[in-house]
Amino acid sequence: MPSSAPAIPPEHITGLILAGGQGTRMGGVDKGLQLLGGQPLAWHCAQRLQPQVGPLLINANRHLDTYRALGYPVVADLSLPDTEAYAGPLAGFAAGLAACQTPWLLTVACDTPHFPQDLSQRLAQAAAAQDCPIAMACTPPEEPGSERPVLQPTFCLIHTSLADSVRQYVGGGGRKLRQWAAQHGQCLVQFDDAQAFYNANTPDELARLQDMTPPHK
Repeated sequence: MPSSAPAIPPEHITGLILAGGQGTRMGGVDKGLQLLGGQPLAWHCAQRLQPQVGPLLINANRHLDTYRALGYPVVADLSLPDTEAYAGPLAGFAAGLAACQTPWLLTVACDTPHFPQDLSQRLAQAAAAQDCPIAMACTPPEEPGSERPVLQPTFCLIHTSLADSVRQYVGGGGRKLRQWAAQHGQCLVQFDDAQAFYNANTPDELARLQDMTPPHK
């Protein structure tokens, strides 16, 4: 039966591109600014995410002016007690939730530019239908015979009521995104095309993404 839960409209969702990492496995470069088809990875993510949400933010910790030139507000990780620089995606969640002016925040990783075009719609449907504050993307099991889906934890729809929770978790030294999300009764939404979540952590993976992406004209 169709759910009677009210839909979450796109204008109630702020998009957040997570580009605040160190890019360690790519030699320390700023991954969001690496070119793909002639444009930065973060630009590709913005083009894919913008039609799915209302406002759009970028989380970055260096080259802030370069990111701002893409046309969207930039939020750096929060300065929290006893928290090192580049504290991981949850630090980006905390920064995004602190800046978010809508009821919901949708996060995507800057190195995964082919994420589903119905990501926001499907996560929002699940969050509304199951009344859960976190809807997380996942893909089908990889191991033969396994029933455990592969989580895609940086692709989350999060209610802004969790802003204090993630801030306290990160400020207390917590870095495990899945552990934090599980505390709040997350719901999982499976996307059958695992390749949509192919990400570039290394130069070789970026080269493969180049082969998958037509040049921007």
